[in-house]
Amino acid sequence: MKKKIIILGSTGSIGKQTINILKKDKKKFDIKLLSTNTNILLVMKQAKLFNVKNIIITDKSKFNLAKKKFYKKKINFYNNFKILDNLFKKNEIYYSMISIVGIEGLIPTIKSIRFSKNIGIINKESLVCGWSIIKRELDYYKTNFIPLDSEHFSIKSIYNRDDKNNLKKIYITASGGPFLDKLNINKKKITIKQALSHPNWIMGKKISIDSATMMNKVFEVIEAKNIFNLNYNQISILIHPKSYVHSLIEFKNGLIKIIAHKPVMTIPIKNSLYSYDVKLINKPMNLETLNNLNLRYINSSQFPLVKILNKLPKFNSFYETALVCINDFFVNLFLKKKINFDELINNINKFAFKKEILRFRKIPVKNVDQINKFRNNLSLILN
Repeated sequence: MKKKIIILGSTGSIGKQTINILKKDKKKFDIKLLSTNTNILLVMKQAKLFNVKNIIITDKSKFNLAKKKFYKKKINFYNNFKILDNLFKKNEIYYSMISIVGIEGLIPTIKSIRFSKNIGIINKESLVCGWSIIKRELDYYKTNFIPLDSEHFSIKSIYNRDDKNNLKKIYITASGGPFLDKLNINKKKITIKQALSHPNWIMGKKISIDSATMMNKVFEVIEAKNIFNLNYNQISILIHPKSYVHSLIEFKNGLIKIIAHKPVMTIPIKNSLYSYDVKLINKPMNLETLNNLNLRYINSSQFPLVKILNKLPKFNSFYETALVCINDFFVNLFLKKKINFDELINNINKFAFKKEILRFRKIPVKNVDQINKFRNNLSLILN
């Protein structure tokens, strides 16, 4: 029997890679639902390829266009994720891939947990802002959670609860992005193209900019703390320019485990789909890189946003949601050429340390409605 799958965000970078993996094994998987924001032509190609009958298009105008243009197709078009409440039964879906960009992915993530046996999440914002809610749902519905960020995926592949008492520290790696060691670069003149030019990874625009500022690592530290139930003093960032090593785990008994793989997302995606029982055709182990890992601690003078880590509270609070909103707001302005790269970093830093923002560290997150209301109120401060 084919395993039922849904892919939310199927036209994005991770979604497209998932589709390409599934192309080669269509006999094993049955895609029941795809979603996109605006890319209706690509999602229709994907639907035709896999005979998908349900598509969510969140952009209203594109949704109306798709219904009009493809009305002869036997496809159910939906305009929002509310349909997830009624479309599938508990445990009906073997695997849900959540690759929606931004905090908008939180609600569909929670809804998908309720009918999924396994859920793969690449959406950083959900895991940063709404982990307490997600964890509650995962436990209640007994859904297996697979983090797909390469750092967290690699940690989860070898780390278990029995290791916790022996754990000394977890290290997640960062390539340093396109401006590593370019200390004399004029940040005011950095172009969007330069900021998007990641040396190792092919990613979407938002995450590429976050990599260049190192804000993505701030979020990944929060993710690691949440996912593995750690304290922040148990997590550190190491610069590793080649992106071959994704994490290191240091134990109190003196052992250090290093998890490495080629810097491609097909490895965590495919292993999550096949529960690690998969054969990947890869190049031989890269001994040249392993012999020259060039690991080093991060320079906070070059990447000042990592200083935000010193302000993070012990429990999940609205401060993390504030950080996501602040970052999204100014990254969007940078991509629209309304601020320069230097202003991007300075503005994120400025707002992250404002007293009216820091006070949110004392307020715990309880539900999604609170988060949405908070976002609306925060937008008034940012504007």
